[in-house]
Amino acid sequence: MAHTNESVVSEFVLLGLSNSWELQLFFFAIFSLVYVTSVLGNIMIIVIISSDSHLNSPMYFLLSNLSFIDICQSNFATPKMLVDFLVEHKTISFEGCMAQILLLHSFVGSEMMLLVAMAYDRFIAICKPLHYSTIMNRRLCIIFVFISWAVGILHSVSHLAFTVDLPFCGPNEVDSFFCDLPLVIELACMDTYEMEIMTLTNSGLISLGCFLALIISYTIILITVRRRSSSGSSKALSTLTAHITVVILFFGPCIYFYIWPFSRLSVDKFLSVFYTVCTPLLNPIIYSLRNEDVKSAMRKLRNRHVNSWKN
Repeated sequence: MAHTNESVVSEFVLLGLSNSWELQLFFFAIFSLVYVTSVLGNIMIIVIISSDSHLNSPMYFLLSNLSFIDICQSNFATPKMLVDFLVEHKTISFEGCMAQILLLHSFVGSEMMLLVAMAYDRFIAICKPLHYSTIMNRRLCIIFVFISWAVGILHSVSHLAFTVDLPFCGPNEVDSFFCDLPLVIELACMDTYEMEIMTLTNSGLISLGCFLALIISYTIILITVRRRSSSGSSKALSTLTAHITVVILFFGPCIYFYIWPFSRLSVDKFLSVFYTVCTPLLNPIIYSLRNEDVKSAMRKLRNRHVNSWKN
């Protein structure tokens, strides 16, 4: 990724979460555990779904793709953050910084679109159950996954196209543990007001559009479920609760950052940690604890391995 001759900054300094050595060791221990659990948990969901024929449905196909995105999101900045807890000078190259911006917005944009696809799947399953197998076929699911990645990448590239050529001529301290786009833009040696508005509009439109689509979809679904009284409706409500919980926890910090993207408070660092480090852990926890099908498949997989070891 080439940048203009005006840019003399070859690396950025990441200020991290704290200057205290004791706190950094504490954070290293906690976030190492969260990181490992997140990656293994999402890998476990993918393995369970791919190994159990009872989970061969569009909802679980989309869920396994969501877990794949979460594995990617866990790895774009967290490993470097963990290493930086153990070193005094926390730096990242210009190219590495641009790569983090590209990857973060690709994964976040893709996950937003995939959550909309999962809401559409539940909408068809509950509101049009007789047409579900016809509408939600494997081809449509693959199209949904392709569109989610395409939108995420386009969203990210549109940010990077303007950021990579900004003149960075001196200030290079990023007050975060990764290259957060608004914080990097502020370091440019020019008036970045128009750039900030463009960033806010780009990110705000995709996040607000997806969030409104999800709110409308789940409102219609919940109204439909409430009109029915059966064990099937109870199971549907349990599944919906898991979906809605993930949506709220994912979009809450996201919308907060896009409403106040360029006025940072001390709490913002820890919201960034939650968004980038902890959010990927939510899906395996929520879906495995609240979904009976996943828990049943987990037990069967465990019993299968236990029996194979005994033999």
